[in-house]
Amino acid sequence: MEDSSIDGKYGRTVKNNPSYLERVKKDFHHNKIKYLMALPVIIFFLVFAYRPMYGLLMVFQNFSPRLGIEGSEWVGFYHFQRFFNDPNAFRIIRNTFNISIWSLLFGFPAPIILALLINEIKNKYVKRIVQTVSYMPYFVSIVVVCSLIIFFTQSNGLIPSMMDFFGLQRQNILANPRYFVPIYVISGIWQTVGWDSIIYLAALSGIDQEQYEAAKIDGASKFQQMWNITIPGLKPTIIILLILRMGSLLSVGFEKILLLYSPSTFSVADVISTYVYRMGLLNADYSYAAAIGLLNTLVNLTLLLLTNHISKKVAGSGLF
Repeated sequence: MEDSSIDGKYGRTVKNNPSYLERVKKDFHHNKIKYLMALPVIIFFLVFAYRPMYGLLMVFQNFSPRLGIEGSEWVGFYHFQRFFNDPNAFRIIRNTFNISIWSLLFGFPAPIILALLINEIKNKYVKRIVQTVSYMPYFVSIVVVCSLIIFFTQSNGLIPSMMDFFGLQRQNILANPRYFVPIYVISGIWQTVGWDSIIYLAALSGIDQEQYEAAKIDGASKFQQMWNITIPGLKPTIIILLILRMGSLLSVGFEKILLLYSPSTFSVADVISTYVYRMGLLNADYSYAAAIGLLNTLVNLTLLLLTNHISKKVAGSGLF
């Protein structure tokens, strides 16, 4: 708001525009509690998100822990050039995009479909049981999940035994490069589909039930109700979650791949995160690993901004 005063010489009203600092002080005076509640979050991000950004300087150096960032040799964009000249670069980029895109194509719609199916269950007890069973895998440790996958897919495991029963060749499925990506994607969907469906179920509960009643009176079938009422009601939620998913598209699950891959599946399973792990921690090539990680983050940021822009143009809404 603008303050005003009377000019005594001419008898006219003069508007005094408060400075930015004055507006902030005034807003703080009226919203002290809100600022105090936000303070721990601000401190957290300053300490754990923004302060470590200083370490990105090592990307442009031959970083040495003994010399530190201030004393290490400055090499400019050498590590970026080194990565693109690396014969492994194309392979790990291809594998990262391959696993990420298949996970997106099958993993993103899965919780939406599950939420729609659960929403159609009328018996509340059956509904609770289905929800509980679908949520449970999410709380299982990734180490346990990977151990189960290895146990069931090894040569004498359950799945190869079933293949042998039906006349197919018994083999260690996880060691076969053809099956690594399907196993990764399917197990990922199994573990997260129930948990990810919660937000869609919450969005479904917010849809006006009178729309369904009106549609029934008009003779709309279940499919027509879903297509014309349910899906449009979920549209804002789907758009926001898709944009957020695109922002982490290339952040393929590092722990899971590290626990599952082997030399026989390197050709399809080695991704950016595992390559950064080997270069940075095992080979102690910190600057090179940091450069690759920064590139990965920049690509994710670009995908997020691009998806948000396309969403605003096509659907009329976006994340920001």
